[in-house]
Amino acid sequence: NMVWAFATAGMQTDKFYKMVANEAVHRQLQGFNSQGLSNMVWAFSTAGVHADKLFEVVANEAVKRQLQGFKPQEISNMVWAFATAGVHADKIYEMVANEAVQLQLRGFKPQGLSNMVWAF
Repeated sequence: NMVWAFATAGMQTDKFYKMVANEAVHRQLQGFNSQGLSNMVWAFSTAGVHADKLFEVVANEAVKRQLQGFKPQEISNMVWAFATAGVHADKIYEMVANEAVQLQLRGFKPQGLSNMVWAF
């Protein structure tokens, strides 16, 4: 995921991020797996780039998938990204809370747990 790499490297190229966001929204996230969805919103939040439509489409897709196939780290990174970006997605938060309870927090590492608690 290129935006993940750019965000990790601290590269601030808003034009690039906006182009990627527009393309991902246009394609309705076709071809994105759970890690790709999580990494995408994490990268935008980390870079401080606002992309409300992208976050909306990612939220809708995660809800549509009912978080099936999402690993604990992907879940915690995703809600951290939404909270950091200041994007309200109540349905995602509800699903994440239910999933965490269902898993009895198994698989969540301490950092992921703290990220989730912070996000809520």
